[in-house]
Amino acid sequence: MYLGLDVGGTHTDAVLIDNNKIVASFKAPTDHKNLLTSINRALAEVTKSVDRSAIKRINLSTTLSTNAIVENKTEKVGVIISGGPGIDPESFRLGDFFYVIPGSIDHRGTLIKDLESAGVKAALEECAGKNVRVYSLVTKFSTRNPGEEEYLAEKVGDQADFVSLGHRLSGQLNFPRRVGTAYFNSAVWRLYNQFCDAINESLKELGIDTQVNVLKADGGTMPLSLSRELPVETILSGPAASIMGIISLCDITDDSIILDIGGTTTDIAIFASGAPLVERQGISFASVPTLVRSLLARSIGIGGDSRISVQSGKVTVGPMREGPSMAEGGPVITLVDALNYNGTISYGNTAASKKGVDEAAKKAGMKADVLVKASIEFAVGFITDQVNAMLAEINDKPVYTIHEMLENRAIVPEKVYLMGGPAQGFARYLHASFNKEVIIPREYAVANAIGAALAKPTFQVELFADTSKGQLIIPNLNIREKVAGDYTVEQAEDEARSYLVDYCKRMGIQSSVKDIEIIESSSFKMVQGYFSTGRDIRVKCQIKPGVEGGIA
Repeated sequence: MYLGLDVGGTHTDAVLIDNNKIVASFKAPTDHKNLLTSINRALAEVTKSVDRSAIKRINLSTTLSTNAIVENKTEKVGVIISGGPGIDPESFRLGDFFYVIPGSIDHRGTLIKDLESAGVKAALEECAGKNVRVYSLVTKFSTRNPGEEEYLAEKVGDQADFVSLGHRLSGQLNFPRRVGTAYFNSAVWRLYNQFCDAINESLKELGIDTQVNVLKADGGTMPLSLSRELPVETILSGPAASIMGIISLCDITDDSIILDIGGTTTDIAIFASGAPLVERQGISFASVPTLVRSLLARSIGIGGDSRISVQSGKVTVGPMREGPSMAEGGPVITLVDALNYNGTISYGNTAASKKGVDEAAKKAGMKADVLVKASIEFAVGFITDQVNAMLAEINDKPVYTIHEMLENRAIVPEKVYLMGGPAQGFARYLHASFNKEVIIPREYAVANAIGAALAKPTFQVELFADTSKGQLIIPNLNIREKVAGDYTVEQAEDEARSYLVDYCKRMGIQSSVKDIEIIESSSFKMVQGYFSTGRDIRVKCQIKPGVEGGIA
C-alpha cells in the first residue's frame, strides 16, 4: 500500500492506495498553529481500518515553504558571496545580512585571488552580533572549484545551525540563480525541519515505520531525510502534486489546461500533447530567480474560501482568505457561500451561507443574487485571464516538457481538467468562459494526495570534466576525481549514469540505468594560443519524473 499526504493551506488530505485502488481517503482542516494536529488526524483516520505495517511507502507534499516565502515569514540569513570580475553582486542583493568578499576563481576553476580574510571576519562578527544562525555561502564558478565555499564554511563553524553551499545545490553555471537558491534553502531550513519533525513524531505515535518521501517541484520525490538538507527543492511541492495527481487520474493526450481549485489558491498548469511543461532553467520565488527545476505552474489567490468584498458597488474576490466559508462557520462570505446560495453546490450549512450573503448584500445596498452573480463572474474571469496570460507567455518562447523541447509549436488547449474541493461548483462557469470541454476526474477532491502517493523518485546530476587539467567534478554529489587526457563524452555519460544509480541506492531510491535519461551532453575543444589543450565536457542526466500506475 502507498500513502499520500498533501498538507495544503486549507485542508490536509490523505489517501491510501493499494493495487491502483483507493482504499481510504480523508480531509482534515489544516491547523497552521499546530500542524502536528492536522497531520495526526489525517494519518490516523486514513489508516484506522488497515494493517499499518503493510504500508510500503509514504509520499507527502506541502505548501509550507512556499507560503513562508510568500508571507515573508522566513528566517534571517547571512549571505556571504564572492563574484570576482565581470559581475556586480549588488545586483542580486538578498536580505539584511549580505556581504560581498573580494576574491575570484576563473571559469575553469583556477584560483585567481584568495578571499579577503578581513572581510570574512567582519561579516561573521556582525552576523554573530545579530544572532544570525543560518548562512548561504556562494562563490562564482564554485561548481568548478568549491574550495572557497568550503573555506567559508570552515570559518563559519559552530556559529551556524545550518549552512547552504552553492556548489552542493546545483552544478549549473548561473551565479545569480545559485545565490538565490542557496538563500532560500537556508531561509526555510528551520521551518521545514520542524515540519519534518512533526511528520516523524506523528508516524511514531501511530506505529508506522516505513520509507517517507517528499514531493519536489519537478514532480519527483526525494527521501524526507535528504530533503532536510535541501528544503528549497520542496518549494512548489503542492502545485507539483496537482500535476502528478491529474496524470494519475486521467489519460491526457491533448494540449490541456489543468486547474486545481483549493480553498486558498488555484494552481494553473498547461500540458502539451499530454505532457506537463517544465521550468527548465529554474523557477523564481518572490521575483528572485533560482536553479530549482520545476514543473511549470502558477498559483493565484482565488479559492473556494476566498473572501467576497464589495467596495463602492464593485465586487471582488480574494486574494485574502479569512478562514473557512460561512457554511463551515467562518466569519465572512466566500465563493463557497455564493455557490451555495444559487444552488450550484450544497456544501456544509447552506442556511448559514444564505443568511451571510443576504446580510452582506443588504449592507452593500445590492440584491443578493446580483452579488452572487458578480462574485462568481469575477473569480471565473480572473482565472480565465490568468490562464490566457500564462499561455501567451508560454507561446512566446521555446517550450519544454518533461520529455523534450517543442520547437515552432504553439500550444492550443482543447480541454480543461478540473480538480480540488470546489471543482464541481465551478465546472459549468469555466466551460462557458473557456468554451472548452471541462473534465472532472472521479477522485477530484483528493487529487493532490493521489499525485503525491504515486509520484516516482527523481534526482539529477551534472558532471563536468576538464581533460587538460585531468579533473572530473559532480558538484551536488561532492565528487572530484582524476581523468585521462583522452577521456570522452561517451565515458562521461556512462559515469554520470553510474554515479546517479549508486547515489540513489545509498538513499534508498530504487532505480536502474534504464530509468535514467541524458538531458544535456556536450564536448568543446579548448584552445590556448594556436594549440588544443584538451576538452571541456558537460553531461547532465536525471531520473525522469512520473507516476507509478494510476487509479483504476
